[in-house]
Amino acid sequence: MKHSKQAVRTKANAIPELRFEDQRLTSFAGLVVVQRFLQVIALKTRLRKCFRHLSPGKIFDRSTLFMQLVIHVLLGYRELRDATHYQDDPLVQRTLGLKRLPDVATISRMLKETDQQAVDKLRGLLTDLVLERLASLALRRITLDFDGSVQSTKRRAEGTAVGFNKRQKGARSYYPLYCTVAQTGQFLSFRHRSGNVHDSNGAKQFILDCIRRLREQLPEVIIEVRMDSAFFSDELVRTLEIQGVQYTISVPFQRFAELKHKIESRQRWHAIDAELSFFEAQWKPKSWPRRCRFLMIRTRAKQQQKGPVQLDLFKPYQFGYEFQVIVTNKELGAAAIVAYHHGRGSQENTFGELKSQCQGNYVPVRRRLGNETYLLASVMAFNLIRELQMQTEHPTRRTTRQRATLWVFERVETFRRTTLQRAGRLSSPSGQLVLTFCAGKNLQQRVQHILQTLAA
Repeated sequence: MKHSKQAVRTKANAIPELRFEDQRLTSFAGLVVVQRFLQVIALKTRLRKCFRHLSPGKIFDRSTLFMQLVIHVLLGYRELRDATHYQDDPLVQRTLGLKRLPDVATISRMLKETDQQAVDKLRGLLTDLVLERLASLALRRITLDFDGSVQSTKRRAEGTAVGFNKRQKGARSYYPLYCTVAQTGQFLSFRHRSGNVHDSNGAKQFILDCIRRLREQLPEVIIEVRMDSAFFSDELVRTLEIQGVQYTISVPFQRFAELKHKIESRQRWHAIDAELSFFEAQWKPKSWPRRCRFLMIRTRAKQQQKGPVQLDLFKPYQFGYEFQVIVTNKELGAAAIVAYHHGRGSQENTFGELKSQCQGNYVPVRRRLGNETYLLASVMAFNLIRELQMQTEHPTRRTTRQRATLWVFERVETFRRTTLQRAGRLSSPSGQLVLTFCAGKNLQQRVQHILQTLAA
């Protein structure tokens, strides 16, 4: 249908008169679903137990301040001073149970005064929330992925150090060691470390702690772990076998001349598919007391073209091989083990989403415990968004070879833009509190579906 120019165009030169009135408007109307969700899991009550041993605070209790940090991250803000942007938002105030939000100095002081006991209790609560989800799923096996990720900073904070950093060479950093659950895509726990340590620093005790917590909650479940070559050692392999844990660990085979010779001299490789082939052997390094199952993998790949780039219509490629070695105690076929081990690559996407969308790479203060507390808030916010989706949607997958997440999760940024960051108005006609959204069929269906599911 065509329209005339007069029906379409208009002059818009005049600037409207500006008025600022208290209309109880909110920029985060979708936060009402988070408010209801936090009530369902009783987060505020559980946070109080984490800070019970500390002085409660003159006006704002510490559990509320930590909960504000979680909301702060959920809304997409990064620096502590960004809290001034939603200082007067009525729905943020209601979610926190406050009439007035604390200023930035109060939040900073809470981070400064947090002690090790509070941090340990918060980390325990983080783990408990994930274990409750795993218990409700009644899975036969649970897959844990372990890896470290750099948390860089330009400031000189307590506990930071200059270490290996591909993106910001010479920058000071922390280097937390994370444990993620493959089936839910959540962080089970993490160990905070300075930036100049090796991946395996403190890894054995951390891995044992994660396995112990999982066994206490789910004693019958089969536990399997995946790790890269930084964790390869006889001590860790022996520990996992004693614990009855199934594992696959990448092997830094360049360090073992005998293993390199086996790969170089091998003539017969068994095909997995058009790109992958393998052979396996019961082998051990000279210092190991017993043999283990080693799987040698080669991948057909294009060799890098180092000459000048020619814009020809056709250029032949030369193919070579890339090699990988995996040590495992799993009794599956080679194809299943390779698919399973390569599935740990999804953990990098989890790290990327935590850092880019939940401020997992931000260092707010100079105290180490304060920075660890902020990281706990970031990780908890990430886990809560995924838990909310799991509580309101059915799983879309069964267990796969790669151990992909059972849900196809919406990214935090997408959930934030489509649901949380929506304009609304709070009113009280006839004494009944009403939150009015801007009209939108998709938004209405989504918000009502989440609230009805949580109410059930």
